[in-house]
Amino acid sequence: MSDNTPSGAAPVEAENAETALQTIVEGFLRFRHEVFPEQEELFKKLATAQQPRAMFITCADSRIVPELITQSAPGDLFVTRNVGNVVPPYGQMNGGVSTAIEYAVLALGVQHIIVCGHSDCGAMKAVLAPATLERMPTVKAWLRHAEVARTVVADNCTCAEHEVLGVLTEENVVSQLDHLRTHPSVASRLASGQLFIHGWVYDIETCAIRAYDAERGEFRPIDGDHPVPMATPRPRYSPS
Repeated sequence: MSDNTPSGAAPVEAENAETALQTIVEGFLRFRHEVFPEQEELFKKLATAQQPRAMFITCADSRIVPELITQSAPGDLFVTRNVGNVVPPYGQMNGGVSTAIEYAVLALGVQHIIVCGHSDCGAMKAVLAPATLERMPTVKAWLRHAEVARTVVADNCTCAEHEVLGVLTEENVVSQLDHLRTHPSVASRLASGQLFIHGWVYDIETCAIRAYDAERGEFRPIDGDHPVPMATPRPRYSPS
C-alpha cells in the first residue's frame, strides 16, 4: 500500500502540537508567578463567591475575548461561549446555554445580559453555505437556531453580496435576543424592569461595537458620546 504522506510530516505535526501546549503552560506559569501575586487579594475574595455585573453570551471564536474587549476583571462577567453565539429558545434544548441563563438570572441576579456577535464569523459563513457542514452534523444541527436570521436576510435583504455576512451577523444577534426572551426567568425580570438585555456586534479589525436599538430597529455604534442603544423592552410591572 502506497503512503502519500510527506516524509517527516508526522514528527513536524507532533512538534507543533508540543510547542502549542508548551506556550499555554508557559503562559500559566507567568500568570502564577507575575500576575496572580499582584491580584492575590482579589482572588481570595473570589475564592468562595461571585457577583458578576453581567452575563456575556458570545461566540467560541478564539479571537473574541470578552474580558479583554470590555477590560473586565475576574468575577465581573459570567461568560457563556458557543458556536455562533446562539441562544436556543426555551424548551427546545435543556442544554448548557439555557442552564447558564437560568443560573445567571435566578442564582446570581445579573442585571444585564449581552448577546455579542462578531465580524468574520465562521458560524455565519457556514449558515450561508450549509454544504460546508456535511461532515459536521452536530454543528449543522446547532446552527439551525440561526435559521430564522438566514430566512429574514434571504427574504428581505437587498444588500450587495459582500454585505450579506455582516447583515446576517446582526440579524442573528436579533434572533438570539428573541430566543432569550422566551426563557421564563428572563421574561419575568424584563417585565418587572429588573433585567436589561443588549445585542452587540464586535468588529475584530477596528475594535468598534455596534449595539441594537430596539426602538429604532437598527444597530448603532457605542461611541461614548451618546447613550448606549438598548434592546430591552419596556417594563410592564413594578418589581415585587
